[in-house]
Amino acid sequence: MDLEELDRKRMPRHVAIVMDGNGRWAQRRGLPRTEGHAAGEEALLDTVYGAVDAGIDWLTVYAFSTENWKRPRDEVRYLMNFNERLLLTRRQELHGKGIRMRFIGRRDWRVPKRILRRIDETVELTEKNRGLTLTMAFNYGGRAELVDAVRSIAEAGVRPDKISERTIARHLYDPKMPDPELMIRTSGEYRISNFLLWELAYTELLFTEVLWPDFRREHLFAAIGEYQRRERRFGGVQVAE
Repeated sequence: MDLEELDRKRMPRHVAIVMDGNGRWAQRRGLPRTEGHAAGEEALLDTVYGAVDAGIDWLTVYAFSTENWKRPRDEVRYLMNFNERLLLTRRQELHGKGIRMRFIGRRDWRVPKRILRRIDETVELTEKNRGLTLTMAFNYGGRAELVDAVRSIAEAGVRPDKISERTIARHLYDPKMPDPELMIRTSGEYRISNFLLWELAYTELLFTEVLWPDFRREHLFAAIGEYQRRERRFGGVQVAE
């Protein structure tokens, strides 16, 4: 789908993506799984720039989950190095496009300190940008985020009878991040896989058979087109006039 076919007045403000299928993409080509992750970089950049062209304000992508530590050690090491290289080689380019980069997830002992430094450098470099906010969910899990939010609330000494949905939202990893209107998962899997569990409460979910390395801006636009054809009621009903 072309961008011109979309209703620019009904664009989702925030799109979230589970970038799935890198391993299968590589295996179907007789390549190591790591080659699929490398091929996914082009998909990410084209999708990001497509989101910029569409006027989307927030794009959040699942870069590395808390469950991904269970993968083979060599693949985990590759993913750590890949994400570091992505930051080093692409952040100036993204910064030049006015893109602000943020990260959500646990900063625990499993993440190499050099990666945390790269993350902090990237956030500081792009903090004042006012274009698209690209959020990388790195060492992220939806349940972990809720556990950490509850711990933060307890540490703040909030009385149980004073805890509301707003209280929990204020203690999430990025309280300023709006809930996504649209979540896309590639590769034909029909799960959200512990991604943004709190934030996806009323999000439109779209699943595509396209493997992530083959995903491009036209697939993003097609997903937005489907989103625009849906009726969002947030638990209510449409009353006929």
